[in-house]
Amino acid sequence: MKRAVLAESFERAVPYERYLESDPAKAAPWRRMESQISLTAEQRALVSSFTRRMCVLAVSGIWCGDCSAQGPMLAAIAAANSDAIDLRWVDRDEHPHLSDMVRICGGHRVPTVIFLSEDLEFVSLLGDRTLTRYRAIAARQLGPSCPVPGAPIPRDEIDATIAEWLNEFERVHLLLRLSPRLRAVHGD
Repeated sequence: MKRAVLAESFERAVPYERYLESDPAKAAPWRRMESQISLTAEQRALVSSFTRRMCVLAVSGIWCGDCSAQGPMLAAIAAANSDAIDLRWVDRDEHPHLSDMVRICGGHRVPTVIFLSEDLEFVSLLGDRTLTRYRAIAARQLGPSCPVPGAPIPRDEIDATIAEWLNEFERVHLLLRLSPRLRAVHGD
């Protein structure tokens, strides 16, 4: 991962609301999904306990069904502790250098989430779907297409997908907390 590209992309990225404002008509499925997303008290407590700042860069397409399903989940996790999680969004097609750098299986897949340290060093990448999403989609169809934005998603799939994203946020937080480099910086 080229740090300069990551840093430039993160600086140009926008918060969730501004990202959705870029195309209000295509944001409708995102808004519908928001109403289905809520973290449990235990999940909120976990995210609230994060102390090390992480920068999270979501490479997305507002037109994308997987993005409209998972994007509100990411936003809900970040909103649970905005002091520790700085989540920003970029459009895949408007950031070709970044998109090329995070190709998955040879393609420009979205959403792809890049986790960075507070000083914008690469930490982790997860995309374009969690295992739960892949299992559910595979059970419904084994073809090249992706879900239509706003297509209904079963409650158990939503909950499991949120849990998987949250697991990655927690993993990254622990990685950052245990990093010898960052512990030296913070004296902890």
